[in-house]
Amino acid sequence: MASLVERVRGNGRVVAGLLLNLLVSICIVFLNKWIYVHHGFPNMSLTLVHFVVTWLGLYVCQKLNIFAPKSLQPSKLLLLALSFCGFVVFTNLSLQNNTIGTYQLAKAMTTPVIIAIQTLCYKKTFSTRIQLTLIPITLGVILNSYYDVKFNFLGMVFAALGVLVTSLYQVWVGAKQHELQVNSMQLLYYQAPMSSAMLLLAVPFFEPVFGEGGIFGPWSISALPSYPTLPHPFTTSLPPEVMVLLSGVIAFMVNLSIYWIIGNTSPVTYNMFGHFKFCITLCGGYVLFKDPLSVNQGLGISCTLLGILAYTHFKLSEQEGTKSKLVQRP
Repeated sequence: MASLVERVRGNGRVVAGLLLNLLVSICIVFLNKWIYVHHGFPNMSLTLVHFVVTWLGLYVCQKLNIFAPKSLQPSKLLLLALSFCGFVVFTNLSLQNNTIGTYQLAKAMTTPVIIAIQTLCYKKTFSTRIQLTLIPITLGVILNSYYDVKFNFLGMVFAALGVLVTSLYQVWVGAKQHELQVNSMQLLYYQAPMSSAMLLLAVPFFEPVFGEGGIFGPWSISALPSYPTLPHPFTTSLPPEVMVLLSGVIAFMVNLSIYWIIGNTSPVTYNMFGHFKFCITLCGGYVLFKDPLSVNQGLGISCTLLGILAYTHFKLSEQEGTKSKLVQRP
């Protein structure tokens, strides 16, 4: 009876973590897109704000005894911190240069890449049924990208780099938590300031710091003229500084929930759950930013959804089969 109660509590925590991640992930996409479109805030500088707020949030959490820091060697976190920078920067650049639909669907390619990395580098095996579900997922992403009327080569380069670095990052997060025997907060507590320092050194080489378009200067939308000013009721009177700070707070919640979910489930499970977000973000992109959606793009989206649903069904079936075999053992 006690084990059943513990199992129910564990499943409840996983569900709560997934729902929190769903909410904040959708919010961060729309909020960041709004900041890029309406305020022209520089991308890497916004990422730096996210990292600093994440570290400050974790510092407050440890002061409140929500978790206990664990001493870790910086050398063991160097690649993870570097991939964290690349993961956030490239995905934000993809969001900045693509429509929300293309940005979100490109992220669906993370699952096939993660499976390829785990198969080639970690010798993990996946059933034929699971591998076949990657075909409609990939085909749907290709269809959507090909028929996107706002398609641009640079945006797809950023999307591809974002998928590759994100896949490596998510695989390493799970591996590092098990290798170093730390939880999500303990790992992120040390990684966030390292990533902040890396970006702080890199920002002056890629973006202005002061003056027009700089993190400490006035921001404009002159660099993004293709998006119209949104009519009431989608306008906001909040000053840009508040929007950027709010984006940082939500980014902290996104990062924390990603670490927690990957540490308590798996990178593939996190990504398959995450693919359902693009349905909501597609609708939001159409309503808020007037992103066009053609019939062929709709077919691509449907194809990707079919692959996601098939994967989820087969994965759950395999997990139930594994549990049944364990129960039947004497």
